[in-house]
Amino acid sequence: MKRVAAVLVMVALLAVGGWFFGPQLWAGGLSLLDGGTESRQLALYGNVDIRKVDLAFRVGGRIENLTVQEGDPVSAGQVVAALEATPYEEDVREAEASLAAAEATLARLQAGFRTQEIAAQEAQVAERRATLENARQLLRRQEELLRTSAASRQAYDNAVAAEREARARLESAARQLQLLRSGYRKEEVAEAEANVTAARVRLDRAKTRLSDTMLIAPEAGVVLTRAREPGAVVAAGQTVFTVALTDPVWVRAYVSEPNLGRIRPGMAAKVFSDSRPDRPYPAQVGFISPQAEFTPKNVETTEQRTDLVYRLRLVVQDPEGELRQGMPVTIRFDVEAAPES
Repeated sequence: MKRVAAVLVMVALLAVGGWFFGPQLWAGGLSLLDGGTESRQLALYGNVDIRKVDLAFRVGGRIENLTVQEGDPVSAGQVVAALEATPYEEDVREAEASLAAAEATLARLQAGFRTQEIAAQEAQVAERRATLENARQLLRRQEELLRTSAASRQAYDNAVAAEREARARLESAARQLQLLRSGYRKEEVAEAEANVTAARVRLDRAKTRLSDTMLIAPEAGVVLTRAREPGAVVAAGQTVFTVALTDPVWVRAYVSEPNLGRIRPGMAAKVFSDSRPDRPYPAQVGFISPQAEFTPKNVETTEQRTDLVYRLRLVVQDPEGELRQGMPVTIRFDVEAAPES
């Protein structure tokens, strides 16, 4: 009986001690380490936050093939789908032809007129110079005949007009020859250069649109959703796949204001999951929100509903890919190991 009484007294003392010291030991997520040492840890609770990306074509068209299924892993740069490329290949060929025509026009303007054209114009100038010389001789004869009254005034006037016409025609031909020798105007060459630049831009755009018929995974991940099938016609921006990115893996947690000073960016931590309670995942604090918020519904208790907390994000090393979206986890920090501010 004495032994039973002693046990009952011990239980009562432990209960009183737990009631008295418990709030101090557990308030704010602090708990004693196993073994009764003086070191303490800060424990927080959060959820795995896997990033997701919706993959879509930047151009519209008919889906020709899909290369992955739901649940398949994908690597960065892997082609996961393709549109029928024929319309975009035709656009590229058309743009190439337009560029070739613009470049040919520019080359013609930069080279100037052909030597044959200049030679023909020189011949015309020589012909009109001879015509002018003949008209001048005729005019001189008519002047002599007019002085001796051997020719009429009308014949003299006709000779004057013929000489003036021949001189004007020669001047016109000479100016045309000068233009041929000097080549095209600077403005015409600049316009042709601008047309070549515009044609190249159109070709680059057509090639970009052609390359956009291939849907490429931006990072390594796992296919969560396959939203379209081959043969479907999709518009630009319509989701074809949803991919969960496997690296990095984040954990989202919340820390109360009294414990905010115990955590710093870059601080190491250990993440425990229910499926691996004895093998924690190494983690590091990557972000602490500068703005307070109310405790989220998924982590609050009745007493915490009005408490303000700060969101933090940890980058977790999960090389085996065991963590899943939304998984509840426990995060433990060695508070005494944290660097002093």
